[in-house]
Amino acid sequence: MAELYWLKRPICHRGLHDAAKGIIENSASAVKAALCHGYAVEVDLQCAAGNKPVVFHDATLDRLTNETGPVAERDVEALGEITLKNSTDRIVSLTDLLALVGGYVPLLLEVKSTWRGDGQFEAHIAEALASYPGPVAVMSFDPHSVAAFREAAPALPRGLIADRFNDTDYWRDLSPLQRFAMRHLLTSTFARPHFIAYDVKALPAFAPLIAKTVFGLPLLTWTVRTQADRERALRYADAMIFEGIEP
Repeated sequence: MAELYWLKRPICHRGLHDAAKGIIENSASAVKAALCHGYAVEVDLQCAAGNKPVVFHDATLDRLTNETGPVAERDVEALGEITLKNSTDRIVSLTDLLALVGGYVPLLLEVKSTWRGDGQFEAHIAEALASYPGPVAVMSFDPHSVAAFREAAPALPRGLIADRFNDTDYWRDLSPLQRFAMRHLLTSTFARPHFIAYDVKALPAFAPLIAKTVFGLPLLTWTVRTQADRERALRYADAMIFEGIEP
């Protein structure tokens, strides 16, 4: 897709956040800081009640707010009343995020999959993005989520995120065969991604480099936090998703 040229520029991870300054990840303040610098923005979308999207990383509220429990048990309106820890920001809906960015910079949305495979969460996201005028793309670790976007919004740029999947505790719900297939991007056969986002610590790796050099898919890498990461990203990837450093 020729229009994905914008994916080949540095993208700030969860907005341009700095907790020491009260600018929390995935907050409106972090997005505004990125806008001020002209950076492309990556944020996470978590599933609220009714399969509606909110801008939040974790499946539970505990780490980032003074509330507890699953995000999925509360609706978007209730979540929008919750303040992020050490901040004046509240949890942002996807609709409010789109209004805030307004196409001024490119927007990359990591979809935190429900892993249910029913496509309802993805359909709500696609609906919200249908009339958005700016450059935007979605991506997910879950290949079935990526495939759901292929059905719900074929023209919406979609990416497949992967790494080595060596953390068997974190990925305990995936079988060894699933982790193998996802690590080697074998799931691309049905997800049909327009780009790949691969862990910088895992580069170089055969599968993402084949996707880049043979199939022409843009290769993003995450999360670039050190000079060594930066050098690796510049060598192997088209663009870096960075945090805590100058790209």
